[in-house]
Amino acid sequence: MTFSLAGRCERTGMVGGIVCSSSIAVPSRCLWASPHGVVLSQNVTDPRLGVLGLQLLAQGFGAQSTLQQLRHGRPYAEWRQLAVLDADGSCGAATGEKGLGIIATKPGRDCVAAGNLLAHDGIPAAMVEAFEASHASTLAERLLVALEAGAAAGGEAGPVHSAGFCVYGREVWPLAELRVDWSDQPIVDLRALWQRYEPQMNDYAIRAKRPEQAPSYGVPGDL
Repeated sequence: MTFSLAGRCERTGMVGGIVCSSSIAVPSRCLWASPHGVVLSQNVTDPRLGVLGLQLLAQGFGAQSTLQQLRHGRPYAEWRQLAVLDADGSCGAATGEKGLGIIATKPGRDCVAAGNLLAHDGIPAAMVEAFEASHASTLAERLLVALEAGAAAGGEAGPVHSAGFCVYGREVWPLAELRVDWSDQPIVDLRALWQRYEPQMNDYAIRAKRPEQAPSYGVPGDL
């Protein structure tokens, strides 16, 4: 019910992920990230694997070691599809034998894509190709381009309804984290949200670090 990609920007060291599904509110269950890396926990999802994966990455375990521990750390591994990307750009992915429908994963340079109930098994490869080809763009833009490429290649077997992405720099909070929880065109809506948020993104970081320099936005009550 999901196709997704985790990626890293070699220039900035930022990491992030993007996900889309026919299910409602997919990022809340399937996409987990921090400055230490990204965990995608999907298929028949156990969100606890995302939380555990981030803890392992924060302790210094790499992507492959984290993936192996996640696969054996909780029961029902046969139902899970997992992908992990660490802050160095190493990655790993695996799907249990009870993966739903057409399943596929694809590692790439500083990225990894995964999907289940896909239109065909080439969807993750299309996402990785688009991500790698857009290396000159920002990480958020590359994630969106990858998701759009996956959808254009066929995406999920059925209609999708939710999508979201996040990008982390060095801070403990996401530099960008946007979600569309239910829509008939979630990828289009996610792109529109990013176009609205991108011009303001760095200003919100300034508010956290140097509030005296932060711009106002002219909302009621704002001086």
